Amino acid sequence: MALIKSISGIRGTIGGQAGEGLTPVDVVKFSAAFGTWVLQNTDKKTIIVGRDARLSGDMVNKLVCATLQGLGIDVVDVGLSTTPTVEMEVPALEAGGGIILTASHNPKQWNALKLLNHKGEFISDAEGKLMLEIAEKEAFEFAQVTELGKYTQSEDALEKHIKTILDLPLVDVEAIKAKNFSVAVDAVNSSGGFAVPMLLEALGVNKIEKLFCEPDGNFAHNPEPLPENLREISKVIEKGKFDLGIVVDPDVDRLALVNEDGSMFGEEYTLVAVADYILKNKVGNTVSNLSSTRALRDVTEKAGGEYYAAAVGEVNVVNMMKEQNAIIGGEGNGGIIYPELHYGRDALVGIALFLTHLAKSGMSMTRLRASYPNYYISKNKIELTPDVNVDEVLHQMEDRYAKQPINTIDGVKIEFDKEWVHLRKSNTEPIIRIYAESDSNATAEHLANKIIADIKEIISAKA
Repeated sequence: MALIKSISGIRGTIGGQAGEGLTPVDVVKFSAAFGTWVLQNTDKKTIIVGRDARLSGDMVNKLVCATLQGLGIDVVDVGLSTTPTVEMEVPALEAGGGIILTASHNPKQWNALKLLNHKGEFISDAEGKLMLEIAEKEAFEFAQVTELGKYTQSEDALEKHIKTILDLPLVDVEAIKAKNFSVAVDAVNSSGGFAVPMLLEALGVNKIEKLFCEPDGNFAHNPEPLPENLREISKVIEKGKFDLGIVVDPDVDRLALVNEDGSMFGEEYTLVAVADYILKNKVGNTVSNLSSTRALRDVTEKAGGEYYAAAVGEVNVVNMMKEQNAIIGGEGNGGIIYPELHYGRDALVGIALFLTHLAKSGMSMTRLRASYPNYYISKNKIELTPDVNVDEVLHQMEDRYAKQPINTIDGVKIEFDKEWVHLRKSNTEPIIRIYAESDSNATAEHLANKIIADIKEIISAKA
């Protein structure tokens, strides 16, 4: 059993003893802490709640909503929904915050409370610490019986979200309709099962093959949209005549694409392609995190914009986007953040922008993918004994490569011309994650192995 408390929310496995998993006791405790934080930091007494389709969702939802009502907070329950939909509904209804019940790409035994501020954005590190402090002290006071919060359900949040996407100037519904795209969709039996087809139909896509689109929470495969988990949709596209495949994670904030021949477009390239389209229409800056592909930088600079790298994590990317007035950004895991809509990863707006781009390009998926710089990322980790001072190891790596361009806002990122390696320590275990990128898989692996050898040498010298 596991319970992980962080600024990105309260995440845990269902069942077990209180404090060791996401039990009903823990759900109530952290819901009460967040509700108390909202009451202390805003003058608003409404919180929006939505969930993905995982098996524990209904149970957790009832606990969260009742707890917030017990604090005197009015709850608007959007029910089965997507993370970006809830993010947009918070400011739309002028609420004090939002709670999304989803463990994102984690397997079905997991669930989580993802916490939003009054802007519909994830709470900051400082805000998260205050909320956790309230939970630790159980410093909440429940309302008297005559002051309990109201509970209402909202059934049009997704329709409003989709309409706002369709109204974006760079989403061209007519261009998409004219192409008469044939699309396969894998929504891993969660909220994307109804959200993605609803969007596609609104965009004029009528040929839709649905795989795992029954939102019953029985994930048909590992829900993280990585190539090794997408064999079924790949086979379907190989056998049929499809223009592309669309894959989303359970809460629909990550978007992966499949080429017309069943090969993967590459989740790193979802953001690259959408950014390319945006930059063709407006010169501006872009942001991704330090572990994302250099291809975004290449595309941005070619278009006359400036690229900026943020620390890993959606909150950090959003903050950097605001600082640099970026017109598009996100993360290399298929997360698109389009500020003209809202500051949150949103697979639905990613789909609309990408289909517009594909339609206007006149290319097939494979040709479009081939038009971008080709990079490969090697992902590795090195496990250390608990007595190793990870910060000291990273500092020594920084010294060792001092002649190279180095970024230390999140671990150590070392650049070598058009190659890079990013070293990050885990916050929960003695591990250093090592991501390396180059224009060939073999070179990326070689670079990663060289860095791993350097780290082992530093540790041996200390022993």
